[in-house]
Amino acid sequence: MSSAARPLSEPRVLAHAKRRLFPDEDEPTAYAVADTQFAQAEWLPGRPVDAAVRDRLAPFNHVQIGGGYPDLVGVRTLESDLLAVERLGDDPPLIAVEAKGETSGGVDTQRGIVQAYDRLHEANAAYLAAPAAAIAETDRTLARELNVGVLGVDAAGTVDALEVPRVVGNRTTTEATAIRFQASAQGVADKSFGLNHPKNYLGYPLAHHAAGDTETLLSEYKVVSAVESARQGAAFLGLIEDGVGTEGVELTSLGEEVVRFAAGRYGSVEAALEEFENWYRSGTRFVDLAPAWGQLARRVVFDYRATELLVRELQCIHEDGIAEPSLVDLVEYLHELHPTFTVELFVRGTDGVRSRVLTEDGDLRRAALEDGSVYHSPTVFQLKAMLYHSGILTERGAEPSRLEPLEDVWALREPV
Repeated sequence: MSSAARPLSEPRVLAHAKRRLFPDEDEPTAYAVADTQFAQAEWLPGRPVDAAVRDRLAPFNHVQIGGGYPDLVGVRTLESDLLAVERLGDDPPLIAVEAKGETSGGVDTQRGIVQAYDRLHEANAAYLAAPAAAIAETDRTLARELNVGVLGVDAAGTVDALEVPRVVGNRTTTEATAIRFQASAQGVADKSFGLNHPKNYLGYPLAHHAAGDTETLLSEYKVVSAVESARQGAAFLGLIEDGVGTEGVELTSLGEEVVRFAAGRYGSVEAALEEFENWYRSGTRFVDLAPAWGQLARRVVFDYRATELLVRELQCIHEDGIAEPSLVDLVEYLHELHPTFTVELFVRGTDGVRSRVLTEDGDLRRAALEDGSVYHSPTVFQLKAMLYHSGILTERGAEPSRLEPLEDVWALREPV
Protein backbone atom coordinates (compact mmCIF):
# COMPACT_ATOMS: atom_id res chain seq x y z
CA MET A 1 0.00 0.00 0.00
CA SER A 2 1.41 3.38 -0.94
CA SER A 3 1.87 6.00 1.77
CA ALA A 4 -0.84 8.13 0.16
CA ALA A 5 -3.37 5.25 0.39
CA ARG A 6 -2.76 4.42 4.03
CA PRO A 7 -5.39 5.59 6.52
CA LEU A 8 -4.35 8.56 8.61
CA SER A 9 -4.41 6.84 11.96
CA GLU A 10 -3.64 8.83 15.09
CA PRO A 11 -0.04 7.56 15.34
CA ARG A 12 0.59 8.44 11.69
CA VAL A 13 -0.94 11.92 12.10
CA LEU A 14 1.21 12.51 15.16
CA ALA A 15 4.37 11.33 13.39
CA HIS A 16 3.77 13.80 10.55
CA ALA A 17 3.06 16.60 13.03
CA LYS A 18 6.23 15.85 14.96
CA ARG A 19 8.25 15.96 11.74
CA ARG A 20 6.76 19.40 11.02
CA LEU A 21 7.30 20.82 14.50
CA PHE A 22 10.59 19.05 15.30
CA PRO A 23 12.27 18.42 11.93
CA ASP A 24 15.85 18.00 13.16
CA GLU A 25 16.35 15.35 15.83
CA ASP A 26 19.90 16.59 16.49
CA GLU A 27 18.93 20.23 16.96
CA PRO A 28 20.38 21.51 20.26
CA THR A 29 17.88 23.13 22.67
CA ALA A 30 15.07 21.09 21.09
CA TYR A 31 13.54 17.92 22.52
CA ALA A 32 10.20 16.10 22.25
CA VAL A 33 8.61 12.90 23.53
CA ALA A 34 5.47 11.08 22.43
CA ASP A 35 3.16 9.50 24.97
CA THR A 36 3.87 5.88 25.92
CA GLN A 37 0.60 4.69 24.35
CA PHE A 38 2.21 5.19 20.94
CA ALA A 39 5.03 2.75 21.74
CA GLN A 40 2.67 -0.21 21.45
CA ALA A 41 2.82 -2.61 18.49
CA GLU A 42 -0.91 -2.09 17.76
CA TRP A 43 -2.88 1.14 17.99
CA LEU A 44 -6.23 -0.59 17.50
CA PRO A 45 -6.84 -4.37 17.54
CA GLY A 46 -5.60 -5.75 14.25
CA ARG A 47 -4.12 -2.37 13.27
CA PRO A 48 -0.34 -2.60 13.75
CA VAL A 49 1.74 0.55 13.95
CA ASP A 50 4.52 0.69 11.37
CA ALA A 51 7.99 0.46 12.86
CA ALA A 52 8.94 3.60 10.93
CA VAL A 53 6.11 5.51 12.64
CA ARG A 54 7.20 4.34 16.09
CA ASP A 55 10.81 5.25 15.30
CA ARG A 56 9.72 8.72 14.26
CA LEU A 57 7.71 9.20 17.45
CA ALA A 58 10.42 7.90 19.82
CA PRO A 59 11.47 8.59 22.52
CA PHE A 60 8.41 7.94 24.65
CA ASN A 61 7.38 9.16 28.10
CA HIS A 62 4.13 9.73 30.01
CA VAL A 63 4.17 13.45 30.77
CA GLN A 64 1.37 15.16 32.63
CA ILE A 65 0.66 18.67 31.32
CA GLY A 66 -2.48 20.48 32.42
CA GLY A 67 -5.23 18.02 33.27
CA GLY A 68 -3.92 15.11 31.21
CA TYR A 69 -1.20 13.57 29.10
CA PRO A 70 -0.65 15.18 25.69
CA ASP A 71 0.15 12.96 22.74
CA LEU A 72 3.37 14.91 22.16
CA VAL A 73 5.21 17.39 24.35
CA GLY A 74 8.43 19.16 23.53
CA VAL A 75 10.51 22.31 23.57
CA ARG A 76 11.68 24.18 20.49
CA THR A 77 11.84 27.69 19.06
CA LEU A 78 9.31 27.39 16.23
CA GLU A 79 9.26 29.24 12.93
CA SER A 80 7.01 32.30 12.53
CA ASP A 81 4.55 30.40 10.31
CA LEU A 82 3.77 28.11 13.26
CA LEU A 83 3.49 30.70 16.05
CA ALA A 84 1.95 34.16 16.16
CA VAL A 85 4.82 35.19 18.49
CA GLU A 86 8.22 33.65 17.92
CA ARG A 87 9.16 33.28 21.58
CA LEU A 88 8.26 34.21 25.13
CA GLY A 89 11.27 35.62 26.96
CA ASP A 90 14.63 33.94 26.43
CA ASP A 91 13.45 30.33 26.54
CA PRO A 92 11.96 28.33 23.65
CA PRO A 93 8.27 27.51 24.19
CA LEU A 94 6.91 24.33 25.72
CA ILE A 95 4.65 22.78 23.07
CA ALA A 96 1.81 20.28 23.51
CA VAL A 97 0.09 18.41 20.68
CA GLU A 98 -3.12 16.40 20.66
CA ALA A 99 -3.57 14.18 17.60
CA LYS A 100 -6.78 12.73 16.19
CA GLY A 101 -6.91 10.17 13.40
CA GLU A 102 -9.36 8.34 11.20
CA THR A 103 -11.48 5.65 12.88
CA SER A 104 -14.76 3.97 12.07
CA GLY A 105 -16.44 6.67 14.15
CA GLY A 106 -14.86 9.55 12.28
CA VAL A 107 -12.31 12.09 13.59
CA ASP A 108 -13.15 13.72 16.92
CA THR A 109 -11.56 17.09 16.15
CA GLN A 110 -13.53 19.13 18.68
CA ARG A 111 -12.48 16.87 21.54
CA GLY A 112 -8.87 17.25 20.41
CA ILE A 113 -9.17 21.05 20.44
CA VAL A 114 -10.61 21.04 23.96
CA GLN A 115 -7.86 18.67 25.13
CA ALA A 116 -5.20 20.92 23.59
CA TYR A 117 -6.76 23.96 25.29
CA ASP A 118 -6.46 22.20 28.65
CA ARG A 119 -2.69 21.86 28.11
CA LEU A 120 -2.36 25.67 27.99
CA HIS A 121 -2.49 25.69 31.79
CA GLU A 122 1.18 24.69 31.59
CA ALA A 123 2.28 24.73 27.94
CA ASN A 124 3.21 27.89 26.03
CA ALA A 125 1.53 26.68 22.83
CA ALA A 126 -0.90 23.86 22.05
CA TYR A 127 -2.03 22.26 18.79
CA LEU A 128 -4.58 19.87 17.38
CA ALA A 129 -3.15 17.68 14.60
CA ALA A 130 -5.75 15.91 12.45
CA PRO A 131 -6.46 14.84 8.85
CA ALA A 132 -6.98 18.05 6.88
CA ALA A 133 -10.16 16.72 5.25
CA ALA A 134 -11.77 16.26 8.67
CA ILE A 135 -11.16 19.81 9.90
CA ALA A 136 -14.30 21.92 9.49
CA GLU A 137 -14.63 25.70 9.58
CA THR A 138 -16.39 25.36 12.95
CA ASP A 139 -13.28 23.56 14.26
CA ARG A 140 -11.06 26.41 13.13
CA THR A 141 -13.39 28.97 14.73
CA LEU A 142 -13.36 27.11 18.04
CA ALA A 143 -9.57 26.77 17.90
CA ARG A 144 -9.13 30.51 17.29
CA GLU A 145 -11.38 31.32 20.23
CA LEU A 146 -9.40 28.99 22.52
CA ASN A 147 -5.94 29.97 21.15
CA VAL A 148 -5.23 26.45 19.91
CA GLY A 149 -3.18 25.86 16.77
CA VAL A 150 -4.51 23.52 14.09
CA LEU A 151 -2.25 21.33 11.94
CA GLY A 152 -3.91 19.77 8.92
CA VAL A 153 -2.27 16.57 7.66
CA ASP A 154 -2.99 15.22 4.19
CA ALA A 155 -2.69 11.65 2.89
CA ALA A 156 0.84 12.28 1.59
CA GLY A 157 2.01 13.53 4.98
CA THR A 158 2.12 17.23 4.18
CA VAL A 159 1.35 19.35 7.26
CA ASP A 160 -0.20 22.82 6.96
CA ALA A 161 -0.68 25.24 9.83
CA LEU A 162 -4.38 26.10 9.39
CA GLU A 163 -4.56 28.08 12.64
CA VAL A 164 -1.55 29.60 14.40
CA PRO A 165 -1.63 30.02 18.19
CA ARG A 166 -0.20 32.84 20.27
CA VAL A 167 2.52 32.04 22.76
CA VAL A 168 1.27 32.37 26.34
CA GLY A 169 2.96 32.41 29.73
CA ASN A 170 2.11 29.87 32.40
CA ARG A 171 3.23 28.20 35.58
CA THR A 172 5.75 25.38 35.21
CA THR A 173 5.37 22.01 36.94
CA THR A 174 8.04 19.45 37.69
CA GLU A 175 6.91 17.35 34.74
CA ALA A 176 7.13 20.25 32.30
CA THR A 177 10.48 21.27 33.77
CA ALA A 178 11.86 17.81 33.05
CA ILE A 179 11.21 18.25 29.32
CA ARG A 180 12.71 21.76 29.40
CA PHE A 181 15.73 20.27 31.16
CA GLN A 182 16.23 17.73 28.38
CA ALA A 183 16.11 20.50 25.78
CA SER A 184 18.77 22.52 27.61
CA ALA A 185 22.56 22.27 27.30
CA GLN A 186 22.52 20.08 30.43
CA GLY A 187 19.91 17.59 29.24
CA VAL A 188 20.95 13.95 29.43
CA ALA A 189 22.11 12.69 26.04
CA ASP A 190 24.58 10.12 24.82
CA LYS A 191 27.09 12.95 24.21
CA SER A 192 26.73 14.66 27.58
CA PHE A 193 29.53 12.85 29.41
CA GLY A 194 32.28 10.85 27.78
CA LEU A 195 34.69 10.84 30.74
CA ASN A 196 34.20 9.77 34.33
CA HIS A 197 36.65 11.92 36.32
CA PRO A 198 35.85 15.53 37.32
CA LYS A 199 39.46 16.68 36.83
CA ASN A 200 39.00 16.26 33.08
CA TYR A 201 36.25 18.87 33.09
CA LEU A 202 37.85 21.21 35.63
CA GLY A 203 40.97 21.33 33.49
CA TYR A 204 39.16 22.53 30.38
CA PRO A 205 38.31 26.09 31.53
CA LEU A 206 41.87 26.42 32.88
CA ALA A 207 43.43 25.42 29.56
CA HIS A 208 41.00 27.66 27.69
CA HIS A 209 41.93 30.64 29.88
CA ALA A 210 45.68 30.00 29.78
CA ALA A 211 47.91 31.41 27.04
CA GLY A 212 48.18 28.94 24.19
CA ASP A 213 46.12 26.40 22.31
CA THR A 214 43.59 24.64 24.55
CA GLU A 215 44.08 21.17 23.07
CA THR A 216 47.87 21.46 23.21
CA LEU A 217 47.81 22.56 26.86
CA LEU A 218 45.46 19.75 27.89
CA SER A 219 47.84 17.25 26.32
CA GLU A 220 51.06 18.93 27.53
CA TYR A 221 49.93 18.97 31.16
CA LYS A 222 48.46 15.44 30.91
CA VAL A 223 45.04 16.69 31.86
CA VAL A 224 43.13 14.67 29.27
CA SER A 225 43.69 13.38 25.75
CA ALA A 226 39.99 13.16 24.80
CA VAL A 227 39.67 16.91 24.31
CA GLU A 228 36.28 16.87 22.59
CA SER A 229 34.76 14.80 25.40
CA ALA A 230 36.27 17.16 27.96
CA ARG A 231 34.75 20.12 26.12
CA GLN A 232 31.32 18.48 25.94
CA GLY A 233 31.39 17.61 29.62
CA ALA A 234 32.55 21.08 30.63
CA ALA A 235 29.58 22.53 28.74
CA PHE A 236 27.27 19.94 30.28
CA LEU A 237 28.38 20.94 33.78
CA GLY A 238 27.94 24.61 33.01
CA LEU A 239 31.63 25.54 33.07
CA ILE A 240 31.65 26.82 29.49
CA GLU A 241 29.21 27.90 26.81
CA ASP A 242 29.95 26.02 23.61
CA GLY A 243 29.40 27.47 20.16
CA VAL A 244 29.59 31.14 21.19
CA GLY A 245 32.17 33.92 20.99
CA THR A 246 34.99 34.41 18.53
CA GLU A 247 36.73 31.22 19.69
CA GLY A 248 33.57 29.13 19.88
CA VAL A 249 33.86 28.79 23.67
CA GLU A 250 33.24 31.22 26.51
CA LEU A 251 33.62 30.65 30.24
CA THR A 252 30.47 30.82 32.33
CA SER A 253 30.48 32.45 35.76
CA LEU A 254 31.03 28.98 37.22
CA GLY A 255 33.96 28.39 34.86
CA GLU A 256 35.44 31.75 35.84
CA GLU A 257 35.20 30.72 39.48
CA VAL A 258 37.26 27.61 38.69
CA VAL A 259 39.89 29.88 37.12
CA ARG A 260 39.86 32.17 40.18
CA PHE A 261 40.28 29.17 42.48
CA ALA A 262 43.27 27.91 40.50
CA ALA A 263 44.95 31.30 40.18
CA GLY A 264 44.41 32.12 43.85
CA ARG A 265 45.84 28.80 44.99
CA TYR A 266 48.80 28.53 42.60
CA GLY A 267 49.43 32.06 41.36
CA SER A 268 48.52 31.26 37.75
CA VAL A 269 46.39 28.81 35.82
CA GLU A 270 49.55 27.40 34.18
CA ALA A 271 50.96 26.55 37.59
CA ALA A 272 47.64 24.97 38.52
CA LEU A 273 47.70 22.84 35.37
CA GLU A 274 51.09 21.46 36.42
CA GLU A 275 49.34 19.92 39.42
CA PHE A 276 47.20 17.82 37.09
CA GLU A 277 50.23 15.71 36.12
CA ASN A 278 50.30 14.37 39.69
CA TRP A 279 46.82 12.92 39.22
CA TYR A 280 47.43 11.29 35.87
CA ARG A 281 45.75 7.85 35.77
CA SER A 282 45.19 7.81 39.52
CA GLY A 283 42.27 5.65 40.65
CA THR A 284 42.10 7.21 44.12
CA ARG A 285 38.90 9.02 45.00
CA PHE A 286 39.54 12.61 43.92
CA VAL A 287 38.32 14.22 47.14
CA ASP A 288 40.84 12.07 49.06
CA LEU A 289 43.66 12.52 46.54
CA ALA A 290 43.32 16.31 46.28
CA PRO A 291 40.87 17.50 48.98
CA ALA A 292 40.61 21.16 47.91
CA TRP A 293 40.10 20.26 44.26
CA GLY A 294 37.68 17.53 45.27
CA GLN A 295 35.60 20.06 47.18
CA LEU A 296 35.65 22.35 44.13
CA ALA A 297 34.48 19.41 42.00
CA ARG A 298 31.72 18.79 44.54
CA ARG A 299 30.51 22.37 44.17
CA VAL A 300 30.53 22.10 40.38
CA VAL A 301 28.76 18.73 40.30
CA PHE A 302 26.20 19.84 42.87
CA ASP A 303 25.37 22.84 40.69
CA TYR A 304 24.05 20.35 38.12
CA ARG A 305 20.30 20.18 38.68
CA ALA A 306 20.03 16.38 38.69
CA THR A 307 22.56 16.11 41.53
CA GLU A 308 20.46 18.11 43.97
CA LEU A 309 17.41 15.97 43.22
CA LEU A 310 19.36 12.73 43.61
CA VAL A 311 20.95 13.79 46.90
CA ARG A 312 17.64 14.97 48.36
CA GLU A 313 15.81 11.77 47.50
CA LEU A 314 18.69 9.50 48.56
CA GLN A 315 18.57 11.24 51.94
CA CYS A 316 14.86 10.43 52.14
CA ILE A 317 15.54 6.80 51.21
CA HIS A 318 18.16 6.65 54.00
CA GLU A 319 15.64 8.07 56.46
CA ASP A 320 13.22 5.35 55.36
CA GLY A 321 15.73 2.79 56.61
CA ILE A 322 17.26 1.67 53.31
CA ALA A 323 21.01 2.02 53.86
CA GLU A 324 22.19 0.72 50.48
CA PRO A 325 19.48 1.16 47.84
CA SER A 326 20.13 -0.53 44.51
CA LEU A 327 19.79 1.26 41.20
CA VAL A 328 16.42 -0.46 40.74
CA ASP A 329 15.29 0.71 44.19
CA LEU A 330 16.33 4.27 43.39
CA VAL A 331 14.61 4.40 40.00
CA GLU A 332 11.36 2.96 41.39
CA TYR A 333 11.42 5.41 44.30
CA LEU A 334 12.17 8.43 42.11
CA HIS A 335 9.53 7.44 39.57
CA GLU A 336 6.82 7.66 42.21
CA LEU A 337 7.76 11.29 42.90
CA HIS A 338 9.25 12.57 39.64
CA PRO A 339 8.15 10.18 36.88
CA THR A 340 9.08 12.22 33.81
CA PHE A 341 12.42 13.36 35.16
CA THR A 342 13.34 9.84 36.29
CA VAL A 343 12.73 8.33 32.87
CA GLU A 344 14.63 11.10 31.09
CA LEU A 345 17.58 10.88 33.49
CA PHE A 346 17.99 7.12 33.71
CA VAL A 347 16.34 5.34 30.78
CA ARG A 348 17.73 5.39 27.25
CA GLY A 349 15.42 6.78 24.61
CA THR A 350 16.72 4.67 21.71
CA ASP A 351 16.38 1.14 20.33
CA GLY A 352 12.89 0.58 21.73
CA VAL A 353 14.16 0.68 25.31
CA ARG A 354 11.36 2.83 26.71
CA SER A 355 8.66 0.61 25.25
CA ARG A 356 10.31 -2.24 27.18
CA VAL A 357 10.61 -0.28 30.42
CA LEU A 358 7.27 1.59 30.38
CA THR A 359 3.72 0.30 30.09
CA GLU A 360 1.11 2.07 27.96
CA ASP A 361 0.11 4.06 31.06
CA GLY A 362 3.70 5.06 31.84
CA ASP A 363 4.25 2.62 34.72
CA LEU A 364 7.61 0.89 35.18
CA ARG A 365 8.22 -2.76 34.39
CA ARG A 366 10.58 -3.89 37.15
CA ALA A 367 11.90 -6.86 35.19
CA ALA A 368 13.14 -4.52 32.46
CA LEU A 369 14.88 -2.33 35.07
CA GLU A 370 16.97 -5.34 36.10
CA ASP A 371 18.68 -5.26 32.68
CA GLY A 372 21.69 -2.92 32.74
CA SER A 373 21.46 -2.20 29.02
CA VAL A 374 18.33 -0.04 29.41
CA TYR A 375 20.14 2.70 31.33
CA HIS A 376 21.74 5.95 30.15
CA SER A 377 25.51 5.50 30.40
CA PRO A 378 26.07 9.24 31.11
CA THR A 379 23.99 8.85 34.29
CA VAL A 380 24.81 5.40 35.66
CA PHE A 381 28.48 5.44 34.68
CA GLN A 382 29.96 8.90 34.18
CA LEU A 383 27.75 11.02 36.45
CA LYS A 384 27.80 8.43 39.21
CA ALA A 385 31.60 8.17 38.98
CA MET A 386 31.88 11.93 39.40
CA LEU A 387 29.52 11.87 42.37
CA TYR A 388 31.82 9.24 43.84
CA HIS A 389 35.02 11.21 43.16
CA SER A 390 33.52 14.38 44.63
CA GLY A 391 32.64 12.56 47.86
CA ILE A 392 28.85 12.40 47.46
CA LEU A 393 28.24 8.69 46.76
CA THR A 394 29.83 5.58 48.24
CA GLU A 395 30.43 3.70 44.98
CA ARG A 396 31.50 4.57 41.44
CA GLY A 397 29.50 3.90 38.32
CA ALA A 398 29.61 1.05 35.84
CA GLU A 399 29.14 0.85 32.10
CA PRO A 400 25.68 -0.49 31.13
CA SER A 401 27.30 -3.56 29.53
CA ARG A 402 28.75 -4.49 32.94
CA LEU A 403 26.00 -3.05 35.12
CA GLU A 404 24.13 -5.28 37.56
CA PRO A 405 21.23 -3.00 38.57
CA LEU A 406 20.18 -5.06 41.58
CA GLU A 407 23.75 -4.97 42.95
CA ASP A 408 24.61 -1.39 41.93
CA VAL A 409 24.44 0.64 45.16
CA TRP A 410 23.39 4.30 45.19
CA ALA A 411 24.01 5.56 48.73
CA LEU A 412 25.21 8.84 50.21
CA ARG A 413 28.69 8.77 51.69
CA GLU A 414 27.62 11.25 54.38
CA PRO A 415 23.87 11.02 55.07
CA VAL A 416 22.53 13.45 57.63
